[in-house]
Amino acid sequence: MGARLVLCLVVCLPVLAAGTGVAARPPAMFVFGSSIVDVGNNNYLPGPGVPRANRPYNGIDFPGSIPTGRFSNGYNTADYVAKNMGFALSPPAYLSLAPASSSGPLVPTAVSNGVNYASGGAGILDSTNAGNTIPLSKQVEYFEATKAKMVAAAGAGAVDALLSRSIFLVNAGNNDFYVFAAAELARNRSAADQRRDAAALYASLLSNYSAAVTELYSMGARKFAVINVWTLGCVPAVRVLSPAGACSALLNQLAAGFNDALESLLAGLAPRLPGLAYSLADSFGFTRDALAEPRASGYTDVAAACCGSGRLGAEAECFPNATLCADRDQHVFWDRAHPSQRAAFLAAQAFYDGPAKYTTPINFMQLAQSS
Repeated sequence: MGARLVLCLVVCLPVLAAGTGVAARPPAMFVFGSSIVDVGNNNYLPGPGVPRANRPYNGIDFPGSIPTGRFSNGYNTADYVAKNMGFALSPPAYLSLAPASSSGPLVPTAVSNGVNYASGGAGILDSTNAGNTIPLSKQVEYFEATKAKMVAAAGAGAVDALLSRSIFLVNAGNNDFYVFAAAELARNRSAADQRRDAAALYASLLSNYSAAVTELYSMGARKFAVINVWTLGCVPAVRVLSPAGACSALLNQLAAGFNDALESLLAGLAPRLPGLAYSLADSFGFTRDALAEPRASGYTDVAAACCGSGRLGAEAECFPNATLCADRDQHVFWDRAHPSQRAAFLAAQAFYDGPAKYTTPINFMQLAQSS
C-alpha cells in the first residue's frame, strides 16, 4: 500500500503543477552505461578485476569527502543531469538497494526517484571487460526485474504511466572502443584490416544499442536522454602512449564514426516506435571544443590527470598514494580516463539547455518537459 501511495504522489503531483508555470520534475530517472555515470554498482561486484572507485582520492570533493564508487573527485555526469532535471542527485546504484529482497528499498526508490544500473568498465557488447562489469544488456535485464517488482507493488497501469514520463539516461560505448583499439594494436593490423574490423564493430555495437533501446521501449520507456561517446583519443591514458602527449587520431575517428551512426540509428528508430522521444547529447563535440579553447571554460590543464602518477598523471590509477592536483576545477580530467567534477557539471549544463549544437533534435530540458 505504501508503494501505491508513493507512486500516486509522483504521478499525480506533476499534473497538479502543470498549471502553475513551474516545470515539473520527471517522476523518475533510470541510468544505464559505464563508469562516467556509475554511482557505485561496481562496489558490489565480486572479484579482483572489477574496476572500483571506492578509495581515496575519489570523492574528495563529494559531501563528506568520501569515495562513493563514482570515478570522480565529486559528482559525475549522471548526478548533474539529474540535478538539472530537479532531482537531488543521481538515483542510487541498483546493487545497493538489496534488489534480491522483496522487502528492500528498491521499489520505493524506483517509483520516487529511479535507479542507476551503470557499471564502470561496461560495454555495449557483452564481451567488453567480460566478468568484471555489468554489460548494457544485463543492465536492461536488471531494469526488467525492477519493473516486475514495481508492477507487483503498484499495478501495471500506474507503473506504465510513471515510466512513460520518466527519463532514461544512456551513456555507453567508450569501453568497447578502448578494448577494440588495444586489440588492434596488439595484432598489428593493416589500415585496410582496421577499417574492416571497425565496420564489423560498428555493426555489432549498433545492433546491441538498438536492441537495448527497443527492449526498454517495450517495457514502457519513452523519453531517452542519450550521451554519445566523447573524445576517447584525448584522455590521459591514451595521450601518455604518445611521446608528444598527443591525442590518438584513430580513437577519435572511431568515436566520431560511431557517433554519426548512433545519430542515424536514433533518427530511424523514432518513427518506428510511436511516442518515443529522445535527445542526443554531443559529448564528443562539447569536449573537443573545451580542449581547443580551454580558457573559455576556465581550464588550465586539458591533458593531464588530476589524480595519478607518472607522466601526465596517467601511468597509474587514482590510488591513495597518487599525486593529487590542488586546482581540480581547472582540470578536464580527474584520472586517467574520466572527467573531473567540473567537466561533468559543464557538460550536463550544456546538454540540458546550452547551445543548440550540443543536442539534437531537442535538448534535455525539452525532453524532460515534453508530453
